Amino acid sequence: MRATENDRIIIRGKTDSTPDRHGTIREVRGPEGEPPYLVSFDDGHETLVFPGTDFVVEHAR
Repeated sequence: MRATENDRIIIRGKTDSTPDRHGTIREVRGPEGEPPYLVSFDDGHETLVFPGTDFVVEHAR
């Protein structure tokens, strides 16, 4: 997986009652766009993310 700063991310909810989480990649800490990513979520929470299979990157244009 590769990403750049300002790409949008979606972490899919694991069940129907768990909503998706949306955020923006603020910093790429791995080499050549690889994880981990510092993500600022739309709810204001900021954390370091190591993506799993439920992680989708929407590349900034």
